[in-house]
Amino acid sequence: MVVSFTARAALLDMDGTLVDSHAVVHRVWSDWADARGLDREAVLSVIPGRQGHASMAILLPERPHEVNLAENERLQAREIADVDGIVEIRGAAALLDALAGLPHALVTSADLALAGVRMTAAGLPMPPVAVTAEDVVQSKPNPEGFLTAAAALGVAPEDCVVFEDSAAGIAAGRAAGMRVVGIGAVSDEAEPTWTVPDLTGVRVTAAPGGMTFTLEQSV
Repeated sequence: MVVSFTARAALLDMDGTLVDSHAVVHRVWSDWADARGLDREAVLSVIPGRQGHASMAILLPERPHEVNLAENERLQAREIADVDGIVEIRGAAALLDALAGLPHALVTSADLALAGVRMTAAGLPMPPVAVTAEDVVQSKPNPEGFLTAAAALGVAPEDCVVFEDSAAGIAAGRAAGMRVVGIGAVSDEAEPTWTVPDLTGVRVTAAPGGMTFTLEQSV
């Protein structure tokens, strides 16, 4: 099914939406889980969309916040150094090219250094506005990141469209009062506004006061 809608700004998640970093994330977090006697699959089900320390707080609720913050820095350093297997999500480069000159922003739970490394490794340009871990207090599923990006672009939340793959990210977009395009079949379980298999199913053209999106939705 094909649907069309208009928006004034596009807010894009990175991991799983623009960048396929699954291999790196699986390596780093599986090692982390093994070292703490945690089930790998349980850990990997919690971390998508969240900042590392927020995931640790869920998985190890008794640990002090300062310990999680310090450990998150070590994990981030390892992730920055590991780009093996990082590629773009299909259609990401074309979408970012179409958005050039139009209001859009990256909204990621990664810090700026990691975001830069992964976007570069995937061969993707960094959007002109990037809201990263350093710019927010609350991690997704809190809507702070998306609201911060909308404010930076000078666009009302209801005039933004979010592109996200994770349940936490989709929940954050919805909590911000924004429409959400879910990327990948699994994202449909989180009830985004629309779902596409990947970004090859997204078309964008400039329109008066914003842009028009056309989506080839998942069946």
